Amino acid sequence: MEFYGVSRSLSGARAARGELPGPPSFEQLVELGRTGEVGADDRHVVHIVDWLLQYAFEQRASDIHLEPRRDTSKTRFRIDGVLHDVFDLPTPVMTAVISRIKVLGRMDLGERRRPQDGRIKTRVPGGREVEMRLSTMPTAFGEKTVLRIFDPDTVLKPLEQLGFSTHEASAWNELTQRPHGIVLVTGPTGSGKTTTLYSTLRRLATPQVNVCTVEDPIEMIAPEFNQMQVQPQIDLDFAAGVRTLLRQDPDIIMVGEIRDLETAQMAVQAALTGHLVLSTLHTNDACSAVTRLLDLGVPHYLIAGTLNGVLAQRLVRTLCAHCKQPQAVAMEAWEHLVEPRFGLARPMLAQGPKGCLECRGTGFRGRVGIYELMTISPLLRTQIKPGLDLAVFARSAVAEGMRPLRVSAALKVAQGLTTVEEALAVLPPVE
Repeated sequence: MEFYGVSRSLSGARAARGELPGPPSFEQLVELGRTGEVGADDRHVVHIVDWLLQYAFEQRASDIHLEPRRDTSKTRFRIDGVLHDVFDLPTPVMTAVISRIKVLGRMDLGERRRPQDGRIKTRVPGGREVEMRLSTMPTAFGEKTVLRIFDPDTVLKPLEQLGFSTHEASAWNELTQRPHGIVLVTGPTGSGKTTTLYSTLRRLATPQVNVCTVEDPIEMIAPEFNQMQVQPQIDLDFAAGVRTLLRQDPDIIMVGEIRDLETAQMAVQAALTGHLVLSTLHTNDACSAVTRLLDLGVPHYLIAGTLNGVLAQRLVRTLCAHCKQPQAVAMEAWEHLVEPRFGLARPMLAQGPKGCLECRGTGFRGRVGIYELMTISPLLRTQIKPGLDLAVFARSAVAEGMRPLRVSAALKVAQGLTTVEEALAVLPPVE
């Protein structure tokens, strides 16, 4: 019935003012005698937007992509890290839908030449509040718009539900409850770093402590702590933000990302003066975070004196519980995933995808984290020096108890949560 309703709204929007021209574009075809636009407040457009958001929530989408094209524009959802085509709209109707979303996000409706950012907070049918971050970008056929959906329920999950093993959760809690020092989370964009940090911060933010963040942008509004957004146009960057936070009597500081030497130096200064600092880096694994800080120019003795630990992570799709089925695990694939020296026996049977209505025929439903947690032990501190040999350092970290990403992924395969192929798709290549 919902699709019939949307179809009626689509027909109504198209017929609102006759045959409609497309949006201004680099290929604009001028046709004299044709005027009129579908308004952002047209009831049909309002219905289409309401349905689009509700359907995205139902499908567990993390992002909505609205992509204008010459004649027919695309709507795509990112579900479990993969984009799916959902709906095609006539380009004039897509322009009106994007205008409606810009109105909801309190963005400048008349500005179509520059990228813009906005936010929408709404309620899903179950009553939960969900926040969306909006981003527009001018393209050849109009404004491409992406809505990133943040579900607050996700960051309230226990660490075990995010994918941490009991041992990893215990070690991570011990690291993040230390009174001072730096704890880093590393991984590529979309690997779940923000979820891990927010989930951790919300547990640390008791009435007895002052938790402050500086972010670019603020991913999700959280009432438990104080959040500041980077604004480069007024010279408020990460380093200036941390400098400000240090005058705010903080106990815990979260820096959205360490991108340059100045920010790294301010994070180190905060740790040295008795604060717990959490931040992110873009590196392939936990050990590479140390070499990244050295490459930025942070003195080795300051890294050794302030860094408490590094968590590297990835998100891997989990098999649909409704249709997964047993399948054999090839020895070659298993050894490609995890080296024999780690002593993990190959499971003769694991689980494989099949595909059903519950998982949109993909065989996968949901994602789970795989983690590599390196606690900086006294031995590792002595090895942090200029010209650090990363391979030697990584072997020492494993000897000190670090479980590599590949071992974490192999355990998830053995538990029947995912497949070897899915794990290999998200893991960094073996060097």
